[in-house]
Amino acid sequence: MTTAAFPSNSDNESAFQPPPLTGRVFEASLRNAHIVVVDDEASDLLLLDRMLRRAGATNITLVSDPRTVESVCRAKRPDLVLLDIHMRERDGFAVLKGLAPWFTAGERLPVLMLTGDMTADVKHRALSLGAKDFVQKPFDVTEFVLRIENMLQTGLLHRLLTEQNATLESKVAERTRALEESQLEILERLLGAIESRDGDTFLHTDRVGMLSAELGHVLGLPAEQCDLIRKAAPLHDIGKVGIPDSILLNSGKLTEAEMDIMKTHPVIGAKMLSDGRSELVIVAERIARSHHERWDGGGYPDRLAGETIPVEARLVALADFFDAVSHDRVYRPAWPKDKVLAETSRERGHPFDPAVVDALPAALRAIEREPVRS
Repeated sequence: MTTAAFPSNSDNESAFQPPPLTGRVFEASLRNAHIVVVDDEASDLLLLDRMLRRAGATNITLVSDPRTVESVCRAKRPDLVLLDIHMRERDGFAVLKGLAPWFTAGERLPVLMLTGDMTADVKHRALSLGAKDFVQKPFDVTEFVLRIENMLQTGLLHRLLTEQNATLESKVAERTRALEESQLEILERLLGAIESRDGDTFLHTDRVGMLSAELGHVLGLPAEQCDLIRKAAPLHDIGKVGIPDSILLNSGKLTEAEMDIMKTHPVIGAKMLSDGRSELVIVAERIARSHHERWDGGGYPDRLAGETIPVEARLVALADFFDAVSHDRVYRPAWPKDKVLAETSRERGHPFDPAVVDALPAALRAIEREPVRS
């Protein structure tokens, strides 16, 4: 190691005095900052410690063994690292390589290199490995403190910006949740009006949402997506608001022309939910439009087939069928569970996605164990 030519103890004590600090913000930043100093010469470490403390630093970790720098940084999470380049056991370049995970992960770990070799090759090599700045030995104390000041001020501004961004993101997320909740409330009220028209019940749509979400869980969909499906699935028939009462309330067999009109409700529902900005409304639109599509391509309105049908709609298609036939209706009694499961198995690969049919027993068991998923 090339030992720095520091002022000797016999030199004027004022040689160690830092320049006046440039503001209370920096004073607090330096006072509160955790600084790690790496040098394998004990005398140099003590002198650097003395200089930093005279400048106002109070939280300093001295490292004489450069092989331990990574573990120290993991434990201490420093705001600044002062790193000598020329050390015997492990030089500063090797230490920088060891700190590479901090740099590549996007974490802020500023490193100030201490060196008497300011050749272009040394500077380029250190900068390419992640160093942010240099201080040349022998030190100019004023420059030494000012460079530390600049790096800590930059770090402070980075933290403030990060915190501000986090606060803004939190506010945006909060407002987005409030908007989604208000949208959901409006849509649920509209859905209630539809259900009061055709004799359906909120319990049916709520159960469809729960079963659709549980099917998604069994299939391994992300929890956030399953939660959106749970909230959006009850809106699958919202387009029925545009169907005349003479058709919607008809308990008998519909004519072909009436059935054609009934089949327009997915398109009506999708139009009602179109151009939504929240993910909830976007998912609800996909479900509303495609929940009557069939895996074999024989559904409506777009005759989609297989995986071209949105996965949310495939889940709702089976959940809607299962719940509808499992409960009493004015035109027929409820089917027993074993009959429903036999029918869904028979229709596997025809109207229903085979993977969704296979997930049904596990989803039902999960709902029986936990009737309400938060």
